[in-house]
Amino acid sequence: MKKLLVLLLVLAGIYHFQGSNISKGFNDGFNNVVAEQNASTQSHQSAQERELQRTLQRIRSNGPFPYDRDGITFQNRERLLPSKPNGYYREYTVDTPGLSHRGPRRVVTGGNPPVVFYYTEDHYRSFRTISGAP
Repeated sequence: MKKLLVLLLVLAGIYHFQGSNISKGFNDGFNNVVAEQNASTQSHQSAQERELQRTLQRIRSNGPFPYDRDGITFQNRERLLPSKPNGYYREYTVDTPGLSHRGPRRVVTGGNPPVVFYYTEDHYRSFRTISGAP
């Protein structure tokens, strides 16, 4: 019985020291995967952010705009933005990296010259105000 108890204690000690190394290796691997995913997401987001900034710069400079429909009146048919007279809102395309067409992303401005800026990434289903825009 004593031998069995000693054997169990030895095995528990080995497991404790080896287990902590195994756990550390697992955690390190997991942390590396999470870091790689975050870096990938950040680089993707930064590409989208750059396109948004390019669109805002074009609006500031009054063009040139890459799409014929940039600058047309946005009708606010969804009624998600504050109600304003027809012609108050204008829409502009924000290129989406990897797409060969206009995609769903837009900046909608209000006023002439623009005094309020909205961003939609889902083709007018939702909007967020762009803070600090020109």
